[in-house]
Amino acid sequence: TLPEKKMVFKGLVTTKEDLNKLILAPLIRYPLPGGSALITFEKAEVAQRIIAAKEHVVELSCGEELEELDRCRVRVQAAPVDLLLPSALEMGLTRSSRSILVSDLPSLGIPDEALLDKLELFFSKTKNGGGEVESREFLDDPGQVVLTFAQDGVAEPLITRGRVQALIGKGKYELRISPCVSGDVANLQLQPGRCPRTVLLSGIPPVLGEEPMRDTLEIHFQKGSRGGGEVDALAYVPQGRWGVAVFTEDVALP
Repeated sequence: TLPEKKMVFKGLVTTKEDLNKLILAPLIRYPLPGGSALITFEKAEVAQRIIAAKEHVVELSCGEELEELDRCRVRVQAAPVDLLLPSALEMGLTRSSRSILVSDLPSLGIPDEALLDKLELFFSKTKNGGGEVESREFLDDPGQVVLTFAQDGVAEPLITRGRVQALIGKGKYELRISPCVSGDVANLQLQPGRCPRTVLLSGIPPVLGEEPMRDTLEIHFQKGSRGGGEVDALAYVPQGRWGVAVFTEDVALP
């Protein structure tokens, strides 16, 4: 007989209806022209102060790269970063009757093509519940492979099992089997949104190298005496070049 013990189970409470919901994580590419920079602060109020001032005079250290005294200061313009964010999405999903998604793959330290050969060899045998494999390919996630069988009726029993013990090389590994679902965007609605913590700096002249200019901008805008604050990230693109910034879901620091 075990003694009484109080226990607390913590987890995410959900309903059956929530299991079919699709959660979107925005991944937005933002073109960044030459002579500009994106600076993200840890606090949104700092970014708003920088934007409200519109123009900032940045002091440059007069080193070997600067010969003229009047080039020791540059004026840059600050503006908000406005993006188009997805607000509603409709997708048409199709579940393949002959394909499976294989995940939880082992790290064997062999080329991808060799691992695909070993998976095809295992799943092509009827004693393993498989059949003739028509195609195989890695997804963008290197830990997931899509196998398509030549005949119907092979994929569904494997999906029902959920997991299989696979002999790959000299080891035995448990692989996860999931249905393979493809989808097409049927309707996408966008709405304008503003990055609360990010500022676009423009009009930056090419008077310093890329790394010294990046350091100079970060030093200037992190000083509280100039209305700045702690910098979370800074990306600078020199004149004559183009860059692309990738925005993800904003998780502000406490």
